[in-house]
Amino acid sequence: MNNERYIDALKALAEPHRLRLFWLLIHVDQRITVAEAMDVTKDSQYNVSRNLKMLYKAGLLTQEKCGKWVYYTLAQQKLPYWCFLVESVRALPSAGFSDVSSRCIKRLAMRVNNQCVVGPNSDEWLNQLLHDK
Repeated sequence: MNNERYIDALKALAEPHRLRLFWLLIHVDQRITVAEAMDVTKDSQYNVSRNLKMLYKAGLLTQEKCGKWVYYTLAQQKLPYWCFLVESVRALPSAGFSDVSSRCIKRLAMRVNNQCVVGPNSDEWLNQLLHDK
């Protein structure tokens, strides 16, 4: 068992914004781009990129470049302690995450052929938000 990697994962999840992103990726069960995560979390590009990168370096996410976008996905884990870590985050009450969850569903619905085609803070996204009010 690589204790250092497990400790890095726990440290990564100890920060609320990273925990929220990780919870989101577990529950939407789809890959997500920085642009999409920015709109969903209402956070800056710098913060979202840094948080996703830290989750990636901790072994919790995978990344894949596709065109101009980098997609982050929940890393598939086989080792029991990793699975327990994921399951413990999955079991967190959804009440604290419902706002990001509903925004994420709306944001991912803007994809074309399951590909992100709209940048962050786009007119299309802002119109979608106004339409829903």
